[in-house]
Amino acid sequence: MSWITESNRLKHFFYAIPCAMLLTILFVGGLAAGMEFKDRAYGGKWDWLDLLATILGGIVGQMLQVLIFYALKCVHQTHF
Repeated sequence: MSWITESNRLKHFFYAIPCAMLLTILFVGGLAAGMEFKDRAYGGKWDWLDLLATILGGIVGQMLQVLIFYALKCVHQTHF
């Protein structure tokens, strides 16, 4: 797992979490592709590991979103 600590991949991972929590993993997929497209357009290279780090963060964020919604549903059902 040393690949995720290289470059700025941890930033990709951690910034994707709130994006997926507020929106969805599909949004994060678009963000990931857009960031890599921007890197390529400005003379860099497409980095599949950056994209993977972003998607993994999005998966974590989406799971947190589902857990929050489930917890809110359970709380709502017990009070009424």
